[in-house]
Amino acid sequence: MELTRLSDHFATTAQISVDDLDAIKAQGFKAIICARPDGEGEDQPDFAEIAAAADEIGLTARYVPVDPTGATEADHAAFEKAMEGLSGSVLGYCRTGKRAGMLWQALQPAN
Repeated sequence: MELTRLSDHFATTAQISVDDLDAIKAQGFKAIICARPDGEGEDQPDFAEIAAAADEIGLTARYVPVDPTGATEADHAAFEKAMEGLSGSVLGYCRTGKRAGMLWQALQPAN
C-alpha cells in the first residue's frame, strides 16, 4: 500500500481491502474515509465490509462517495462533516487516492 502524505494528519491511498486494516492501524491512523462509490470496480470490496472490519479493530470509518467525474459542492460538504470530530491521523482512499486528496485539499485555507 503506497501512501501519499498531504499533511501530518492526512494521507491518501488507492483502494484498500479488509486485509490492509491492521497495517493501516499499525501506521498510526485512527480513521479511514472512503471516497469511492460502492460497485465502481468488480474487485472492489463494499464499504460496509471494510467499515465493519475497521470497527472491530477500533478504526473509525466514514463514507463520502464521489463520482469519478468529480466532486460536487455536496461532496465537499459531506467530506467536511465526515472529518468533524476525528482526532489523529486519517487515511482517505478511493480507486487511486486522487478524489480523497482533492476533497482534503478543498478544505485547506487559501494561501
